[in-house]
Amino acid sequence: MKTLIVEDSATLCAIYTQYLDGSGLDVTAVETLAEARESLSQLNPQLVLLDIELPDGNGLDLMDDLRRISPRPAVVVMTGHGADYAERAIAGGADDFLNKPFDAARLRVTLLNAAEKLKLTQQVQSLSVKRERLGPLRGQSSAMQTVFETVESLAGTLATAFVMGESGTGKELAARAIHQLSARAPGPFVVVDCAALAADHIEQALFGSVNGGGLVAEAAAGTLFLDEVCSLSFEAQSTLLRLIQHGTYRPVGATNEVAADVRIIASTNRDPLFEMREGRLREDLYYRLHVVPLRMPPVRERADDVLLLAQSFLSAIAADEGRETVQLSDAAAEALKHYSWPGNVRQLENAMRQLVLLGSADEIDEASVYRMISGTEVAVDTDGLSVDAALTAGGDTDGEIEPLWITEKKAIEAAIAASDGSVNRAAKALQVAPSTIYRKIQSWKSPTRME
Repeated sequence: MKTLIVEDSATLCAIYTQYLDGSGLDVTAVETLAEARESLSQLNPQLVLLDIELPDGNGLDLMDDLRRISPRPAVVVMTGHGADYAERAIAGGADDFLNKPFDAARLRVTLLNAAEKLKLTQQVQSLSVKRERLGPLRGQSSAMQTVFETVESLAGTLATAFVMGESGTGKELAARAIHQLSARAPGPFVVVDCAALAADHIEQALFGSVNGGGLVAEAAAGTLFLDEVCSLSFEAQSTLLRLIQHGTYRPVGATNEVAADVRIIASTNRDPLFEMREGRLREDLYYRLHVVPLRMPPVRERADDVLLLAQSFLSAIAADEGRETVQLSDAAAEALKHYSWPGNVRQLENAMRQLVLLGSADEIDEASVYRMISGTEVAVDTDGLSVDAALTAGGDTDGEIEPLWITEKKAIEAAIAASDGSVNRAAKALQVAPSTIYRKIQSWKSPTRME
């Protein structure tokens, strides 16, 4: 780390330099304010040891110059005039101070601490900038940390990227993040809805005509995102393959090839290997796309992120609606964590919007979460009905046997109602895990429910 010592005594400059020998700091010493200002532009120091009393001015006058440097160096001020000068130095932007005289150990510890603090600050700023450019992608789970690392790695290459994952996991968000972190960020990000491209119109849509147009030309110097690429017909896949293989295309009606200045990112919510083996995805296209795969994990594999995402959505939605931020009760938070979220992040966001728009309280309770998940109010009259009685609610007076899942549904709904809407308490009474109840609730919504 380049270090500038500003001290009017040549002897002390030599002593301090010797004190720092072997510390890993690259030391340059000057004796005047003018020399210090000249060194700032030439040396671009990361660490400054600054004396206050200099022959041509007050060392604190250098603080304005230091603030204009980006990134600003860490500054340690030296003074022999006690706490008043030290307080002025800190107020002026110094990171630490040393009262003269001091020994070698004190100098090394103080400067190395300032250097370490500067490194940490720069790392946090760098990470913050990267995460901001990752856009709405959020997560602290290990699964999402892997996604972030892969996105950042892909951004530094021109390789074709293949983003895979279930619907609602954020495949387009990941593709946009790759684009925003890449050298192509100033260029356009063009989305191609492959599911909407008919085989007989794909060349016109992608390549345009002799008169111009086409999505490939629109994405010039940027990124072409092929959303749900596995939905393309076999003929359309052949057209796409030629573009990826040769990097050129021929507009409809043209006689000459045109270079395609695009980076291609594709996505699918299917298993591409299975699609290839079933003959629905060309093998050569599969291997052209599957250069650097990126798998977006479903929410059920990143339970640690559910509350982080929920709170983020609640804050954003409340701001959009001009409301105070709505909070989750502890029980509601637990309910959200135990639900499997088959619709993934998209479903979670929609659920938070529903809870904000339909609720009037400043806090969301567990019963509201249960109603949102089940899609209906619990319509069971529980006056005088115990949980034990609910377990036998499946029978009727005619002796007709109901399907087991209906009996189960009645028992669970009765238990929840008897527990004042608390799924946790109902689960305890029924001697099952809360996640079992949420899974059952989810399954009841299926039109082909059979168990």
